[in-house]
Amino acid sequence: MQRTQFPLKLQSELFRQAGFGSFGGGVVSGVELLVSYDSSLTGVLDDCFCDVESIDVFNNFKIYPRIKKLAERDYFRYYKVNLKRPCPFWPDDGHCSIKDCHVEPCPEVRYSQAANTMSDEAECEQANKLGAINSTLSNQSKEAFVDWARHDDAQDHFCELDDETSPDAEYVDLLLNPERYTGYKGASAWRVWNSIYEENCFKPRSVYRPLNPLAPSRGKSSLSVWSLCLEKRVFYRLISGLHSSINIHLCAEFLLDEGWGRTVWGPNIQEFRHRFDTAETKGEGTRRLKNLYFLYLIELRALSKVAPYFERAIVNLYTGSSEEDGETKELLLQIFNEVKSFPMHFDEKSMFAGHKMEAKTLKEEFRLHFKNISRIMDCVGCSKCRLWGKLQTQGLGTALKILFSEKEIQNLPEHSPSKGFQLSRQEIVALMNAFGRLSTSIYQLHNFRLMLKEKR
Repeated sequence: MQRTQFPLKLQSELFRQAGFGSFGGGVVSGVELLVSYDSSLTGVLDDCFCDVESIDVFNNFKIYPRIKKLAERDYFRYYKVNLKRPCPFWPDDGHCSIKDCHVEPCPEVRYSQAANTMSDEAECEQANKLGAINSTLSNQSKEAFVDWARHDDAQDHFCELDDETSPDAEYVDLLLNPERYTGYKGASAWRVWNSIYEENCFKPRSVYRPLNPLAPSRGKSSLSVWSLCLEKRVFYRLISGLHSSINIHLCAEFLLDEGWGRTVWGPNIQEFRHRFDTAETKGEGTRRLKNLYFLYLIELRALSKVAPYFERAIVNLYTGSSEEDGETKELLLQIFNEVKSFPMHFDEKSMFAGHKMEAKTLKEEFRLHFKNISRIMDCVGCSKCRLWGKLQTQGLGTALKILFSEKEIQNLPEHSPSKGFQLSRQEIVALMNAFGRLSTSIYQLHNFRLMLKEKR
């Protein structure tokens, strides 16, 4: 397998720009100069006091290099997940993106021409292959997992473990199953995102969701979002930001060429334009990317809040190797130190700050909406897409759990488990990998800007 690298000239320019001073001090934003992009994608973000430029510099030079290394450590590269749980909302439609789905041949799917269609059996077979999970694990790894389970079972858990306790849950090596283009599209993919936006999200009434999830809206959403209260607006922006982040990953790791036993992956500029260009999206691209930055700030804030939990000596990122575990925790604490140094964190105290009963009801509605969205991920047909969808959804859910548990975290005992707040291994792995995906998206966004600039 071959990986296409960004040109050295572009990489050197990225690092050269690191010398432009402190946050926001004359630094060119990773999205500000995108060709044909709305110039409004710069400066202060809505609903907070942080600006795009500050996030670009902070992420690309302080967070991304470290979070990338962390994801390669044994504790964070293996994620236990149940990919066999049936969709709870509609019958399996037999779409062809799941490996060994036992439907031969690929069924014909009828839906509007507006959706991206599986054109023929060859395209279906490609989606089967690209979306399959690589379940290769060494015997040494399998033996280690048994030891990990014994260690985890000895800890006090006070949260819903969900997939971890299922007999169908298995460890997946995330490094062997990177998030990238799989060919998963059409009616099945559209139905998942449509259900999230239309049925389970605090969506402004005038936001139009066309049959093709990549098609532009009618251009009214930017005003309508502001008709929602802050809490509902935040929820909608989180889901939109997650959607944007996933799309950037697919554009940055696109199948450029294959054949004769080789595959070439790399950035696809045209695909990126299709999803985010101002002209092609009728102005929606700017809003989508701003929501990505907003989601980044929310998860960044959660990390700053949960740092005291991991700074306690009692917390051990256990893999069975004391040297490995110590190095992993040291790297994690380095990331937390950088996170805490960020000067413009999102102020979550502005949420659920109204009338006590109304705020309590809204908070519960917030939680139930998100829980429903996490269940929709079991309806994703492509196994690899389902894996990363479940991980990133759980990561965001864990971040929200942290933000809603401030008092419990403040009262953590130093040398004993806390009954007020606890994170499972699965939650920790999901939290850091999900934030790593957002960090990668912002880094890749900068790379796309450089490539587009060179094409001018």
